[in-house]
Amino acid sequence: MILLVGSIALSGCTRLEEQLFGQITDRDEGNIDIPSLLQGAYFSTRAALQTPDTWWALQELTTDEAIPPTRGGDWDDNGAWRALFLHQWQPDHIRVNQAFRDINAISYAATDILRYNPDTQQAAQARFLRAFAQYFILDGWGQVPYREPGDDITNIPPVRNAQEQLDYLIAELTEIIPNLPVSNVNTRVLANQDAARVLLMKVYLNRGAYLNRAQPTFDNSDMQHVIQLADQMGGNYALADNYFDSFAPNNRGASENIFLGANTGGSNSGPIFTFIRITLHYAMNPSGFNGWATLSNFYNKFEPQDQRRGGPRAGVTERSGLHMGFIVGQQFDFQGVALQDRSGNPLALTPEVSIIEQGNNLEVTGIRVVKYVPDYDNIGSNLANNDWVFYRYADVLLMKAEALLRMNDQAQALQYVNMVRTQRGASVMTSLTLDNMLDELGREFYWEGRRRTDLIRFGKYLDAWQEKPASDPRNLVFPIPINQSGNTNLPQNPGY
Repeated sequence: MILLVGSIALSGCTRLEEQLFGQITDRDEGNIDIPSLLQGAYFSTRAALQTPDTWWALQELTTDEAIPPTRGGDWDDNGAWRALFLHQWQPDHIRVNQAFRDINAISYAATDILRYNPDTQQAAQARFLRAFAQYFILDGWGQVPYREPGDDITNIPPVRNAQEQLDYLIAELTEIIPNLPVSNVNTRVLANQDAARVLLMKVYLNRGAYLNRAQPTFDNSDMQHVIQLADQMGGNYALADNYFDSFAPNNRGASENIFLGANTGGSNSGPIFTFIRITLHYAMNPSGFNGWATLSNFYNKFEPQDQRRGGPRAGVTERSGLHMGFIVGQQFDFQGVALQDRSGNPLALTPEVSIIEQGNNLEVTGIRVVKYVPDYDNIGSNLANNDWVFYRYADVLLMKAEALLRMNDQAQALQYVNMVRTQRGASVMTSLTLDNMLDELGREFYWEGRRRTDLIRFGKYLDAWQEKPASDPRNLVFPIPINQSGNTNLPQNPGY
């Protein structure tokens, strides 16, 4: 059953939810293995949310944090990556369509579990996963198709608009929190009570943006809910001593992590190594794909002593020469020998990068980024032992800080921002504005698949930045994929 759901979630079909229902409908319901179905639903987040080329790409490559340069003939892909960065996508964009399909697959798989009489806690986990997926659909597309358990799959699914979906998420998450597993180190890879609280915080914090993306407003009652939910998490977590511990192999026990995607090194793991390799050069270890980078203006937001900026790491640098975080300048192997590109030139990575690269510098332009610590013990199998990080405690603290700031309590908000900054080795900030709050979110959560959401909430997503001109307001939501045109309940978004 795990293989069934997993293979469906990873398939390329465009009517995935119908195939999912059809595969299960004829089974003897008395033999349904609910734990296996649940595990399959958890695993389906790998294809939708943990790969660099679907939802993560929509959230990061469309922002000031990441750039996907076309390097001569490499990384052209018919302009698909450039279209994301330049905000020039259309309803037939392959990555937009793939993300919509794969995230909806999580929602439908979780919904289907509810047909088979799961116990109270199993049902709460399935309902969380459904809400979790539908939150991303709301974030990306502004309207959410759904089915109820047992719906006739020959009928087109109904659709909730933004207001209806927000109301649904608030009611659903509030109801299931008491029935979810209590949050502890053993339940971090499950839908747990604190994971639901974090998701509910995000719903309240972003509600004003989802209802009016062009001019978000923030109701004090929503901000109060964010603060109250943050306070309910108490002393269960602590900021990590080293920033990258949260992303290292065996990170399930890291003090900061709240909700994780489970990976078992060497045997059953998502694409952590792909996420690492996507940015690195061929000569580096792990050997990379010479792909994506960050922009120098974003890199320059970090102070030199800020540990989030990166540097050598025990267990990594002496085995490979690789540093963590942002990688720029001459690169070396584990013996200190200078690396070269394929033409024999020094592999000295430059801050300068263009969306289209030509000439002799195709392999050296752009600051590369390594967020997850490479698991060299499992590099042979390509199955890393790092759990994927969905939610961590720094997010709770900074959402609370932002809520306080939006209620004009700058002094208390600044305390929480400085709590995080001090732990990261950054200097204490003396004042807090919306602009430097957004900068702090970038420093803390870079390359974690959330920058687009933050930029929209702060009214900055359509701005011009390096290599990207100002863009059209239609881009505040993605287009409904062309292959969804059969659903007359799902109108195309304005501007497409």
